[in-house]
Amino acid sequence: MATNTRPALGRGIGALIPNNPPPRAAAPSDETPQSAKAPASGVNEIPVSEIDPNPDQPRRVFEPAQLDALTDSIRVHGVLQPVVVRRAGERYELVVGERRWRASSRAGLQTIPAVVLEIDPRDRLEVALVENIQRHDLNPIELAVAFRTLADTGATQEEIGERVGMDRSTIANHLRLLELSRSIQTDVEEGRLSLGHAKALLSLSSADRRQKLRDRIVTEHLSVRAAEELARPPAPTGAGSAKARTAQDPHLQSVADSLRQQFQTRVRVKGSPDRGRIEIEYFSSEEFDRLADSLLGRE
Repeated sequence: MATNTRPALGRGIGALIPNNPPPRAAAPSDETPQSAKAPASGVNEIPVSEIDPNPDQPRRVFEPAQLDALTDSIRVHGVLQPVVVRRAGERYELVVGERRWRASSRAGLQTIPAVVLEIDPRDRLEVALVENIQRHDLNPIELAVAFRTLADTGATQEEIGERVGMDRSTIANHLRLLELSRSIQTDVEEGRLSLGHAKALLSLSSADRRQKLRDRIVTEHLSVRAAEELARPPAPTGAGSAKARTAQDPHLQSVADSLRQQFQTRVRVKGSPDRGRIEIEYFSSEEFDRLADSLLGRE
């Protein structure tokens, strides 16, 4: 697609749809300006069976409950906002609206209102991505995968940010999520871990430590702050200086390391072999109970 179409993509798919669609296609928020790029046609009724999904669809998770609710709504009210498609040979290819298309098929509709646009295949990901971002429909991993796909086309993080309306640091932080194991990525996609939890895990360089902390976050329902505290390197003992850390008794260091391994939390041993104190940190009531049971020898 020519360079001068990029600004339209940055405003979302609404910028590509004419101002005055038929009443059935109108949505309450449809007040976007008409693009200089005219669609191939207005709103048409296209057979559901002649539409194929977008191979670059950034959404990877379609919640069954939400899809069921949309299906029920479409059975009663029909499709209130058209999907967007492009011609692909003798068939059509979705650009925006896969959830509506899926729900329409499940509802038994033979046709669906659709706007047919002339969109270059290279731009279909960007259009779908912008639209999903504006609707807040993508989870962090879906965003990360979409950003990586755009990066694979040669776009820089700054350019991706300009196209989707985000700053470069946000793009970079999402791309880092793909450094996590696939199982942890799935946790983020399915809501067991938040974006904040994922960032805390990324501060750990060891995959084994990431998995152990992930397990604690899920089983103990740790907050993001608690996860960040557990992921942070232990502070030096004593005065907090490198000199004090180096001067600590090797036996005390060994004991502290063993306790950290046993309790899977931050442990500090302060003082000398003759006098001092042991500090064991916890970050939630569940963690307190776990540590208390372990210290008291309870099952």
